[in-house]
Amino acid sequence: MEIKSVVTVDAEIQNGQPVFSGTRVPIDSLFMHLEKGISIEDFLEDFPSVSKEQVQTVLGFAEKLFSSENISKLYEIAA
Repeated sequence: MEIKSVVTVDAEIQNGQPVFSGTRVPIDSLFMHLEKGISIEDFLEDFPSVSKEQVQTVLGFAEKLFSSENISKLYEIAA
C-alpha cells in the first residue's frame, strides 16, 4: 500500500493536517498514543474509522524515513 492511499493532506480537513485517508483522524494522534504507551489495538478501538493496514503502512513509512541511511538526508533538507 502506498503512503498516498493512506494519508490525506487537504486544507478542508483538519486545516491541512495529515490525516488517515477517509477519516478526520490526524496521523500524529497515532504517534501521541504510542508515546503514551497506548497499544495499536487500543488506538484502533479509539479510532474505529482507521484500519490496522493504514496504521501498519504509516509506521512502515516512518521506519523507512528515519532509517540511518535517510536521516542524513533529512538533516540536509532541514538545514
